[in-house]
Amino acid sequence: MRNTLAGVLGIEVSLLQSGMGGVAGPELACAVSNAGAAGCLGGYKLVGDGLSAALARLTAGTDRPVGVNLIPEVVGPEELDRQITQVLDETPRRVYLSLFGMPDDAVFDRINAAGRHLVVQVGTVEDGVRAAGRGSVVVAQGIEAGGHLLGEMYRDTLVTALREELPEACIVAAGGIGSPDKAARALSAGADGVLLGTAFVVAHESQAHSYFKKAVSTADETDTVISDVYEIGWPGRRHRVLETSATRDAKQPRKFIGRTVVEGKPYLIPRFSAAAPTEATSGRIEEMAMYCGLSCGAISGGRPAAEIVADFARILRGVEIFETGTG
Repeated sequence: MRNTLAGVLGIEVSLLQSGMGGVAGPELACAVSNAGAAGCLGGYKLVGDGLSAALARLTAGTDRPVGVNLIPEVVGPEELDRQITQVLDETPRRVYLSLFGMPDDAVFDRINAAGRHLVVQVGTVEDGVRAAGRGSVVVAQGIEAGGHLLGEMYRDTLVTALREELPEACIVAAGGIGSPDKAARALSAGADGVLLGTAFVVAHESQAHSYFKKAVSTADETDTVISDVYEIGWPGRRHRVLETSATRDAKQPRKFIGRTVVEGKPYLIPRFSAAAPTEATSGRIEEMAMYCGLSCGAISGGRPAAEIVADFARILRGVEIFETGTG
């Protein structure tokens, strides 16, 4: 019998929280982990003192398994190496690493040698097979997902294809999961757990801007589009976002439309920036990248992260995935 996500990471509920850059700060990650699932800090481009400050709050806020998400293609090999060094040096072994997209082989070797769990999000069968072969938990991202898209397959199609290739691997489904029923459907397709992103954007502990939270909680799937306009800072990826004036007219000037602060450092935000608006952002929020998956129609805002985890616990608690016959 293959293991559940809960069994692999040592958590109670087989649920991962997506490490969304800017949105998923230490407070959200700790709240999710303290509720029995696996929270995750969005590391994005943080490095040096900024990353150290976030890691300190993360490890002080929970004594349970919790993760740090990094993005190899955004930061490049050298900066990724610096980020990984900080995570390994500054956190205990209960902190797992989560990668959005595939790293070089040396990264797998380093994290495995350090005895840390590794979660890798993929969008193709080929990448999933490779990641599982290096001992990783594989997150199968379907095109229903909000944010940057790694492939072109629907979630359950990808999960089923990966399960056929990887009968013993731990596979987590991601994309369009906004209700326990959708989670159960993903388990039936062959998943061992699920990853939620959009559902946690609207949580109390999320650092998303209030306009962003309200827009997600009042949207349905017809309000989302797949586009490539938000490319400044993250070129070469399509993304699912809420439709805005920016997605409707990509020929607008790339002038500065806002400001934000990340771990104490101020930044200007140009139109078409990949940065999501946070509670520290000001300016034309309505034009910014508001990543949102097809799950939005099933999501209501204004709730603590623990309540969101509790909603899914009846489907995803421990090894009950297999004992109940839903997976």
